[in-house]
Amino acid sequence: MSTEDLIKQAATDLVESNYSIALTGAGISTESNVPDFRGTKGIWTTDKEAEAKAYERYGLFLRDPKAYWEEMLGSRGTYGGFYEEIRKAEPNPGHYALAELEKMGILKCVITQNIDGLHRKAGSERVLEYHGSIDKLRCLSCGSRLAVEEVSLEELPPRCKCGAALKYDVVHFKESIPLDVMEGSEKEALKCDLVLICGTSAVVYPFANLPKMARYHSGKSGLTNVKIIEVNAEPTPLTHEGISDYLIQGKTGEVLPKIAEEGRRISHKAQD
Repeated sequence: MSTEDLIKQAATDLVESNYSIALTGAGISTESNVPDFRGTKGIWTTDKEAEAKAYERYGLFLRDPKAYWEEMLGSRGTYGGFYEEIRKAEPNPGHYALAELEKMGILKCVITQNIDGLHRKAGSERVLEYHGSIDKLRCLSCGSRLAVEEVSLEELPPRCKCGAALKYDVVHFKESIPLDVMEGSEKEALKCDLVLICGTSAVVYPFANLPKMARYHSGKSGLTNVKIIEVNAEPTPLTHEGISDYLIQGKTGEVLPKIAEEGRRISHKAQD
């Protein structure tokens, strides 16, 4: 099938679904000039020292929350500047297309690996941020989340109302996915009948388990009737392993708006 035929098929599958969700990764945000980490020009690909520090960041917070915050805010490094750059990013047509599909009542939830908050900026309301958000702080003791602007960073480390030190909501290496996000994401994967996978390499776990969970949850041997559609620049393990039904190869910022437009046309035609 041609790309245009696959786009029409995806739109039809979405409109006919009862409960569709989207899983998104770095590929949907690179078109908003948000750098990825492991691409050919990714932050960690080009700076192995930064990658090594990233693996130690969670341990640093547990040992010395003040030192963690000094590093994150830039007084001991440059990571705070990186977060500030991400906050300047604006959604691209791919983000807006998913928000439009939600407004049409077709897409029920977005589960994203991205920490940039661009889905919410674009207007998506039901968003599960699997790896957290740069716009929030989280308490490991009581689980509370606070918007960054609600918390004073004049005295480090910032404290939760329960008295524990706060950290960025971002999930660092060696840190568990927050239980509420993990359970919410798995519930969506088990509930849906269509998964739209957008801009993710599908190699980072446990996030990469979600499409497989959707595909195989019905029984020990049988497949579910869940439709799994990839929109990715390149094939992924989901493509090669036959987890996805089909791949629309291309940029999410170009393909997703076409899917949303075709979905709108199909919906309007059905109403006439």
